[in-house]
Amino acid sequence: MRVVSGSRKGIPLKSLPGTNTRPTSDKVKESVFNIIGPYFDGGTAVELFGGSGSLSFEALSRGADEAFVFEKNAKACAIIQANAEKCRFTEEVHIQRADARHAVKVLQAAGAKADLLFIDPPYAETKFYDLVQEFVEADLLSEGAIIVCEHEKQLALPDAYGLYRKIKSPVYGNVAITIYEK
Repeated sequence: MRVVSGSRKGIPLKSLPGTNTRPTSDKVKESVFNIIGPYFDGGTAVELFGGSGSLSFEALSRGADEAFVFEKNAKACAIIQANAEKCRFTEEVHIQRADARHAVKVLQAAGAKADLLFIDPPYAETKFYDLVQEFVEADLLSEGAIIVCEHEKQLALPDAYGLYRKIKSPVYGNVAITIYEK
C-alpha cells in the first residue's frame, strides 16, 4: 500500500497487521480519486474508520489542506501517526482516537466542514453508513462536498442523503464504492 499520486507519490504506507482493519487497495484508491477529481485545490478531508489513514494521505498528497482521521483502535492510531510522519503531514493530519460516532461533535468544536468525507466501516457494521445523514443534518459538508462510501458489493446504499445524490457506484471484485455529490 502506498500513496498513489501527488506530492507524496510512491511513499509506502504501513497498515495494522491482521484483520482488524481492511486497507483500501491502491487500485481502488486510484480509481476513486480518478472519479472524484485527481487533484484538489485545498479543502478538508474527513476519514471515518481511518485504519491506516490511506485515503486521507492520498487526499493531502493531491492538494487537500488538512485531514481529520477518526479511528478508535490505539494501535491503528499509532500506524496513522507513523504514516503522517513518513509522509511529512504531521501538521495537516488531525488524528482523533475516537469512535466515528463522535465525529460530528469533534468537527463542530473545530469549526471544520468536510470537502471530502470518506466512510469505510467494518463491512458487517452497515449502521455506520447512517453517519452520512448526521453530517448532512449538522451542516458539516461544504457546498461542493463529495461523499465516498466503501462497502461490500452486495450492500445497496441509499440513492440520496438529503440533497446529496448517488452519482456512481463502481464495483471492484467484492468491493463497491458509492459516491455522492450535491
